[in-house]
Amino acid sequence: MTRDRAAAGLYWEEAASAYLERHGVETLLKRYRCRLGELDLVCAEGETLVVVEVRARRSDGLVSALASIDGRKRRRIVRATHHLLMRHPAWRARPVRFDVVAVENIERREPDFVWIKAAFDAS
Repeated sequence: MTRDRAAAGLYWEEAASAYLERHGVETLLKRYRCRLGELDLVCAEGETLVVVEVRARRSDGLVSALASIDGRKRRRIVRATHHLLMRHPAWRARPVRFDVVAVENIERREPDFVWIKAAFDAS
């Protein structure tokens, strides 16, 4: 990954975190990494632990931000979540939800944020 692309990813993850916080979701961790995968944001909405994948795309992209999350990516997110819960045993009793924040039209002055709750499950 190029430095510019990595910086852009960090920027949109921060923007998604701020967006979620404006909607009452608390960010607990950002960029959780382990050998099994990476979690962009780990948040809390009430008692629910919310694992958020952030995707940002330009309007001329080949696929939408949401469509870019394939089965392989979902499996890596779920495995990384299992690892996270092993490292944070206090969170194990909480229900877990997998959300996506898709940021579309990022070249615009005000891109579109689309928050998809329960975008996929752990199965």
